[in-house]
Amino acid sequence: MPQISSFYGLLILMNFKDHLPPHFHVWYGEYKITVSIQEGVVTGSMPQRALKMVFEWLELHRQELSDEWEKAQKGEPLKDIAPLK
Repeated sequence: MPQISSFYGLLILMNFKDHLPPHFHVWYGEYKITVSIQEGVVTGSMPQRALKMVFEWLELHRQELSDEWEKAQKGEPLKDIAPLK
């Protein structure tokens, strides 16, 4: 699963040709969640502080994530997305 960003111990990943709805994966230590790109629906759990950073990053990069999702569905190489600073 390609990593498209990382910050503060959070790894952001996206699978090629993954199931709908459009989403990305977040790994943080032992925690693993998926987050839908448009609605921000979370499957799984992680500490609130880490989740807050994920949502802040999502708001900044929603369009880029949608673009990368489209590439991933076609099996095209993915670009890195800037981390949260």
